[in-house]
Amino acid sequence: EGQEEERGAMIQFFLLVSRQGKCRLSKWYAAYSDKDKKKMIREVSQMCLARPQKLCNFLEWREYKLIYKRYASLFFITCVDKTDNELITLEVIHQFVEVLDRYFGNVCELDLIFNFHKAYYILDELLIAGEQQETSKKAMLKLIAEQDAVCEEGTDKDMQ
Repeated sequence: EGQEEERGAMIQFFLLVSRQGKCRLSKWYAAYSDKDKKKMIREVSQMCLARPQKLCNFLEWREYKLIYKRYASLFFITCVDKTDNELITLEVIHQFVEVLDRYFGNVCELDLIFNFHKAYYILDELLIAGEQQETSKKAMLKLIAEQDAVCEEGTDKDMQ
């Protein structure tokens, strides 16, 4: 158990859910069966969507904590260990939203639906194995721009 405390905050999974309960993005940092994932998404979504806006954004769930934040029509939901710091996790969610906003220019749900691969790529730049990897928005945006350039180069070569 001492090892668990040393390794820092561990996000079990990260979900983006619309107000209608549709899962727009799911990233799993722990192993679960597909059946369990679907059940967990449904359960977690219902819990977060049903909560009044004035209530706290932290919920105890099973042996974990759910930490979520609503931005426009999307709920950004994380599941973390009970001992993790809620405010740091909220900051990770906020950083993800800010990078999405800067990349897409005021991100909306449709951006994430049609460019889901970019949303996953951005999340992968932020988190690795459920732990925060990059804290600099500027560095993340630079890496994403470089990745876009490489992709465009490949597309240009394919067209020639």
